[in-house]
Amino acid sequence: MTGPELLSHCLAKPGAWQDEPWEGDVVAKVGSKIFAFIGTGESVGVKCGRNRDEADEWLKRYPGDATASSYIGRYGWNSLRLNGAIPDEEILEAVDVSYDAVVAALPKKERP
Repeated sequence: MTGPELLSHCLAKPGAWQDEPWEGDVVAKVGSKIFAFIGTGESVGVKCGRNRDEADEWLKRYPGDATASSYIGRYGWNSLRLNGAIPDEEILEAVDVSYDAVVAALPKKERP
């Protein structure tokens, strides 16, 4: 899977939009919140659980291809490497789960 393919999947979600809050780092947002950090397209940062313990399941299943995200990893965010051991279908499912978690936490007026 390529970065552009992943971005297209993200932007097909209701209310999703592309932003570049830091030069060269593309993210997908819904409302005012990020649900996928796409960056340069080599990996994707997504919310993989409500906390670090839940998100650590990805690290156990895919050592080397899943890592805790810098700074926000303690909140259940992981970085999943594209074109590695993680199947594309699981990456897309992780994006979908991240989107759903972020939408559920949005104030009602910001939900799509």
